[in-house]
Amino acid sequence: METLFVRLRPFDPRRRQTLRRYTYRGIVFAEDRGWCRVEADVAAYLRGVRQAPDDPHAPAAFDVCTEEEARRLDAEDEAGSRRRVTSDDPVPFVRARDAGALASGDLPKGSPPKGPEPKADAKPEGAESKRGRG
Repeated sequence: METLFVRLRPFDPRRRQTLRRYTYRGIVFAEDRGWCRVEADVAAYLRGVRQAPDDPHAPAAFDVCTEEEARRLDAEDEAGSRRRVTSDDPVPFVRARDAGALASGDLPKGSPPKGPEPKADAKPEGAESKRGRG
């Protein structure tokens, strides 16, 4: 009996991967469970399942592959995942700014905001335009 490895693709709304659980023929697939070994006919059905059932252009919901391909995908996922800096890693020292750095508490308080400066060629109040009042 031929078997294949199947997993529900990880949740990633940016890539329209939104399924977190799926049940087929009594098998519950969850994104956090990882790979499952299933029969070839089950794998063939799951290969056609989409993230949105009524959208034929939606991305596939499952990764269906052989054991070797599954190992390769796991290695790619491991290599592609971003590693955080831990306390055991050499962490660079970052010095805070001393005097000379302007903070919001240093700004003057109570002064009203200034309006826009008048244009140099602006007419004084009460002056008439050539076309009449205005």
